Amino acid sequence: MKHFLSAGELSRDAALSLFSLAADLKNGWKSGRRPTPLTGRTFALIFEKPSLRTRVTFEVGVNQLGGRAVYLAGQEIGLGTRESVPDVARNLSRWVDGICARVFSHATIDALATNATVPVINMLSDFEHPCQAVADYFTLWERGVDFAKVRIAWVGDGNNVCHSIVLLGAALGADLRVACPPGYEPDPAVMAAARARGGSVTLTTEPDDAVRGADVVYTDVWTSMGQEAEKATRQEAFARYQVNGPLLNFAKSSALVMHCLPAHRGEEITDDVLDGPRSVALDQAENRLHAQKAIIAALTEGLS
Repeated sequence: MKHFLSAGELSRDAALSLFSLAADLKNGWKSGRRPTPLTGRTFALIFEKPSLRTRVTFEVGVNQLGGRAVYLAGQEIGLGTRESVPDVARNLSRWVDGICARVFSHATIDALATNATVPVINMLSDFEHPCQAVADYFTLWERGVDFAKVRIAWVGDGNNVCHSIVLLGAALGADLRVACPPGYEPDPAVMAAARARGGSVTLTTEPDDAVRGADVVYTDVWTSMGQEAEKATRQEAFARYQVNGPLLNFAKSSALVMHCLPAHRGEEITDDVLDGPRSVALDQAENRLHAQKAIIAALTEGLS
C-alpha cells in the first residue's frame, strides 16, 4: 500500500499480516524490545475534528516508533478555505514523511492522497474509520477468534465505523449482521462491495434478529459529531436499538461487546453492559495504539 484510506483496501492476508505486526509491536513495547523505524522521520497529524483516542494514540504511536508527530488543528491550515487541499498535500510532502488526517469529508482524504508524494492515512472521515476497524479485528484476533466462524452483529447507525467494520469483516470471512432503523442503513455501495469480497452480510431492521446467536455485538453512538441538530430525531428512531442486558440475551453467552468510544451512556449502550465482563471496549482503545503503529510501519517499509 502507498496510502491507507479504506478498510476495503485490505485483503485477508494483508489484514492478518498487520495483526501479526501489531502483536509484535505491542509485545515488544511491553517487554522492552522497542524498534524505532521512524527515527529521523516526521508525521503531520491534521485534525479538522477533535479527538481523544485518535490524537493520543497517533502521537504516542509515532513517538514510540522513534519519530516525531506535528499536530495541525483544522483552523490552523484551513483545508479548502485558507488553502486548497491539493496545495496542503504538496507542501506537507516537502517537509514530512507521512500525513495522517481526521476530517469531515472523505473527499478531503482522497484529495490529500491524490496530491501527496508521502503516505496518507485516514484517521477518520465521514465515510470510513479504517484504523478503528483494524484495531477492532486485531482485538478479536489476539483472543483467538476464528473469523471464518464468527458472527458479528452491528446494532445502531450504519455510519463510517460500520462501513469499515463491514468491509474488513467481509474480507476476513466473518458473518456480519447489521441492524439499523429505516433510513439509517449503511451506504448500499459499501454493502455491495462487502458482498463482492465474498463476505456474508445481512441487513435487517430488527436488533433481536441481528444479535441472535452472535459471537460479537458492536454498537456506536446514535448521534455523531456534526449531527447534533438531529439528536432528538435520532434518539426517537434508535430507541429500540440500545445494547442492554435484554438484547444481549439473544447473543451467545460467551459473546463479546464492542464499542469504538466515546459512548453516550444510557443511549446506545447501558453502563452495566459497557462496564461489564463481556465488554472489550478498553482493549479496543488500547489496541488503537498498536494497530496504528503497525499501519505506519507497514507504510514506511516495516521495521528494517
